[in-house]
Amino acid sequence: MESPLVISDEVRQATADGRGVVALESTIFSNLGLPSPANQEALIRCIGAIEDAGAVPALTAVLDGVPRVGLAPAEHERILGPATKLAERDLGVAMAQGWAVGATTVSASAALAAGAGVAVFATGGIGGVHRGNAVSGDVSADLGAIARHPVTTVCAGAKSFLDLGKTVEQLETLGVPVLGYGTDTFPAFYGRSSGIPVPHRVDGPEEVAAIVAARRSVQPSAGGVLVAVPIPEADALPQVELDEALDAALAAAARDGLTGAAITPFVLAHMAQVTEGRSVPANLALAENNASVAAQIATELAGR
Repeated sequence: MESPLVISDEVRQATADGRGVVALESTIFSNLGLPSPANQEALIRCIGAIEDAGAVPALTAVLDGVPRVGLAPAEHERILGPATKLAERDLGVAMAQGWAVGATTVSASAALAAGAGVAVFATGGIGGVHRGNAVSGDVSADLGAIARHPVTTVCAGAKSFLDLGKTVEQLETLGVPVLGYGTDTFPAFYGRSSGIPVPHRVDGPEEVAAIVAARRSVQPSAGGVLVAVPIPEADALPQVELDEALDAALAAAARDGLTGAAITPFVLAHMAQVTEGRSVPANLALAENNASVAAQIATELAGR
């Protein structure tokens, strides 16, 4: 049976020509991610960073019930507006029910990228093990998707309101190689370091590509690799300010009884308010930086 996945001509041609391609999620660019007009700026900056590094951006989404990898510029406006959050588990539902705009999370993006043969995916921060997991059992589907799909995910660590220590442990349990990009510790999204050691350090895209290629040579069916890139130093939030803002956001989320997927957009919006908007430029900077690093890795991988 023919796959219902629609891959843009640009992405198909780039893959055929051996050029690097970088998949992008669409949640961060929708009304569920960054506030307008920062979401549009993020999209422009991420696409620009990928193209500047010589790779091709492949925005993922479900539009009118059709799963897509690679959108035309004229279609970007739909992503920037109202959307329904779409995880990998929701793909069949979104297709069958004809969702107008399904904004892909990390798990859905990794699944669509793998289906399109795209080897590298860039995002802001992944989901992970939530604080209080011993009671709630709340673990993001992102981790299982990263482990399952043969895609290298480039991120600024996990969202800082998660239990980062347990998140790293869970990735290890799932067999995901975690590579610290120019760092010995796991990044903390808005902050450069969580203080949690990463299993392996790498210092450039060539080294990442070599590791991914070596892994594939002996484990052809192996899943993904996680590349954790610290936010640029000039854009990181001071740790004291970050901790105070995070505590306030989590307290507000608990007061409102929020759990699971509802926590992420609430906490990000609350932190933007508490930090008087300083978290938004930080988010833009880390997303752009991740896209640039991902493009360099994709270009190196495509040449192997």
